[in-house]
Amino acid sequence: MKKYIIAAALIIGTGGVITTTINSCTTLATTDLGLSVIKRLLLNGIDKGMGVYSNKEAFLQNNMVDKALPKQLRDINSMLEKVAPSLVAKERDYIAQAAAYTVNTSRPILEGAVNSLNSQDVTRIIQGTTATQILKEKTSQQLVAAIAPKVDEKLNEYGIVKTINTALSGSNLLGSLLGGSNSNSVNAGGLSKLASEQLVNGLFNIIEDYEHQNSKSLLGSLGK
Repeated sequence: MKKYIIAAALIIGTGGVITTTINSCTTLATTDLGLSVIKRLLLNGIDKGMGVYSNKEAFLQNNMVDKALPKQLRDINSMLEKVAPSLVAKERDYIAQAAAYTVNTSRPILEGAVNSLNSQDVTRIIQGTTATQILKEKTSQQLVAAIAPKVDEKLNEYGIVKTINTALSGSNLLGSLLGGSNSNSVNAGGLSKLASEQLVNGLFNIIEDYEHQNSKSLLGSLGK
């Protein structure tokens, strides 16, 4: 790798900027500064995601969350649009409320993973892997398992599963999409799991979008 002068700007919590000079991106990857740049980028992205999830209106309007909707849940909503269109909006509203309920569970898991990043992770980022992808690898399954009980609690609190089953009763469209006890019922655990997957993947979409928008200024020093 060619040697060249790199100016690395690390934005700290107070809004100040620390600037330093390193002779190569390989050197920077093994320094505390290199790790700090990556960690700050991800922590800022997490903050943005948590802000969206804490605000119901922001959550409902965020296309990063919509993109994370699992196919099975999208199919169920398509069915509901044919028989009870207003129920789709209620379902989304309840999932948005569940999202806010999971913030305090998700944040420490994500922040813990960020703080565990090491120079090998930074090297992967230099080689082309996004920082968000590494974070996702470290936490995705843990996050789904951690928030699923809370999502299930909220959806049961609002009775959305029973309402969906009532709306679709007698329909032969539903099939066994969510592993119901019979071919025409939505399984509560299945719906909660799909909603949990949407929340986790939507959160990573927001973090990755933040990374893409800010990587030029914060990660340019790492050869990205």
